[in-house]
Amino acid sequence: MAIHPIEYRYGTDEMKHVWSEANRLEKVMKVEAALARAEADTGLIPREAAEIIEKSISAVEIKRVNEIEDEIHHDMMAVVIAISEKCTGDAGKWVHFGATSNDMLDTATALQFKEAVAILEEKMHRLLEVLLVQANDHKHLVCAGRTHGQIGVPTTYGLRFAIWASEVGRHIERLEQLKPRLLVGQMTGAVGTQAAFGKDGIEIQKRSMEYLGIGSVDVSNQIIQRDRHAEFVMWMANTVTTLDKIGTEIRSLQRSEIAEVEESFRKKQVGSSTMPHKRNPIKSEQICGLARIVRAMVEPELLNNTLWDERDLTNSSCERVVFPEACILTDHIIKLGIGVIENLRFYPENIRRNLDLLKGLNMGEAVMIELAKRGVGRQEAHELVRSSAMESHESGKHFKDVLLANPDVAKYLNENDIINLVDPDRYIGTAVEQVEAVVEKLKRN
Repeated sequence: MAIHPIEYRYGTDEMKHVWSEANRLEKVMKVEAALARAEADTGLIPREAAEIIEKSISAVEIKRVNEIEDEIHHDMMAVVIAISEKCTGDAGKWVHFGATSNDMLDTATALQFKEAVAILEEKMHRLLEVLLVQANDHKHLVCAGRTHGQIGVPTTYGLRFAIWASEVGRHIERLEQLKPRLLVGQMTGAVGTQAAFGKDGIEIQKRSMEYLGIGSVDVSNQIIQRDRHAEFVMWMANTVTTLDKIGTEIRSLQRSEIAEVEESFRKKQVGSSTMPHKRNPIKSEQICGLARIVRAMVEPELLNNTLWDERDLTNSSCERVVFPEACILTDHIIKLGIGVIENLRFYPENIRRNLDLLKGLNMGEAVMIELAKRGVGRQEAHELVRSSAMESHESGKHFKDVLLANPDVAKYLNENDIINLVDPDRYIGTAVEQVEAVVEKLKRN
């Protein structure tokens, strides 16, 4: 019976496979085979034994590994015994020779991270792509900018998407930068001295990791230090927070009284069990909700770096939850974000309605700047426009009409000036150029 929502509601099959029991066992045994090859290269074990070990791992079954673990209560030793049982001759006695459990387990985790990162990278590039498309398509779509939840000067939807795209671009850059620190394995023995490997310990580690296609730690004790893993978990938390931010903005803009954008809503989709009219932003809400779970993984993984002496086991049980959940939910959130952004519906008539909602008051800065340019001191211009804005607000008159009736304004601005200054389409600065620059910089080759 399924218990955790990841089992039946959240996550992609490809990311779930990375963290499946079968893939985990496969990666652990792959590390055992790489060790045997490296040890044979240095003459520590017979070449024939290494070849037999490598061939035998394909015959090992999860069921048998679990049976052994139930009996001996040690997960790694259960794998060692299961491999040894499949080896012919005396090759089995060379399985895991000189290694400690976490040489296998932490290195196997690095292999899983490598697969997970590849999946996340591809989706992040797709997310960037859909953001850039929306930015470019809507670079001329003028809308109300808002600060403190209040309408401010105009902006464009293209600029909003470009800002988000730029942030995602930085996440992609960060992921590329952290890979050399994250995707490393170790072969250092009981407390990191490589004593059991003898004089060739450093070479054995180097060759093992080359066979596996990942980097090597510089130094270790019994485990790979968790600052590396914490950096990745924090990257995931940072990434989903960007999507949380996007989702929160979409939810706000979809509010009935704003109604500028809307998540796609399928023909037979139901919004509420009791209110048939509802069209709720459920995907954005799911993004925001699940982002909280991923962020909550940061502290446990940071604490997994504070272990006793050369190590203890407090990190192990914690990471069995943190790594798969964080990766699966992050992947799921990115996928949701791609779908929401790509299929977002815009309502230009509502965008224009909200842009004009304050009857020109949101254009006060434009008037103030022009007055200052024409000889009114900046502070005097600010007060002149502020007092006119308050009058417009209290009377309900259009800001343009209040300005036209003000003799102090009329000294510097004529009717045509004021009409142009309260036109929001004329006051978007370099928004279009900024969008075009971001699109050009970040578009995928």
